[in-house]
Amino acid sequence: MALEIERRFLVSGEAWRAHAGCAQPLRQGYLAASAEGVTVRLRIKDNNQAWLTLKAPAGVSGLVRHEFEYVIPVEDAEAMWKLAPHRLEKTRWLLDLPGGEWVVDCFAGTNAPLVLAEVELPQVDQSVVIPPWCGLEITGESLWSNAVLAQHPVQSWPLQERVRHGLA
Repeated sequence: MALEIERRFLVSGEAWRAHAGCAQPLRQGYLAASAEGVTVRLRIKDNNQAWLTLKAPAGVSGLVRHEFEYVIPVEDAEAMWKLAPHRLEKTRWLLDLPGGEWVVDCFAGTNAPLVLAEVELPQVDQSVVIPPWCGLEITGESLWSNAVLAQHPVQSWPLQERVRHGLA
């Protein structure tokens, strides 16, 4: 069974850029999402690669999720993009850091100026050094999931909430 073990953080500042590789433009469309956290997502990268992904909770912590991901033809993904009721766009940066597979996502459109860091871990008890530019840990907090951000982008949040998180 495919599992994703991931920790997520709000990012403050630009110091992460010193570790960043090439930019990867991503478009994500959410075809289905349940209150229990099951999502069906399509992802298009650089307009020339695409995947269909099903994610579901695998525990109470939010640290571990089931993840089933399949390569699909870009033409199919573009057709699904048009059908997706909820979408978001972001640029992903792969980072050269130890302790796991680190990425930073810079959101565009109605989710700008949100910047999140994620580290994918090989096991739940993996120790990891958290860089100083990582702020509040948001692992398992549904408000910050990409599926929820596609439905309720940060620009739709009350001003006070955006200010509290440094997004206004």
